[in-house]
Amino acid sequence: MSNIIWIIVIGFVAGIVARFLSPGPNRANGFILTTGLGIAGAFVATFIGQTIGWYRLDQGAGLIGAIVGALLVLFVWNRLVAYRVVPDPGNPGPDAPPRRRL
Repeated sequence: MSNIIWIIVIGFVAGIVARFLSPGPNRANGFILTTGLGIAGAFVATFIGQTIGWYRLDQGAGLIGAIVGALLVLFVWNRLVAYRVVPDPGNPGPDAPPRRRL
């Protein structure tokens, strides 16, 4: 259980670092999305590292591995957004109603 919490914490930090390394607007929803993708990247790095034998089954990816995993997941996410497979959460599109300002 503590291994999963550690992966989430490292993934959060890796997502923040990846946010600064990857280009794009720095909005609040972009920050939340990037840290979520960073956590996913840490899980990907842990899975790949355990599969090829870099980590034991009770180990998670380190910070460098999690950053590389987060950048990999961010790259795939950006390609999916660029090819319009998934909608861009920061750009609602031309058919969306205008946003209300409070």
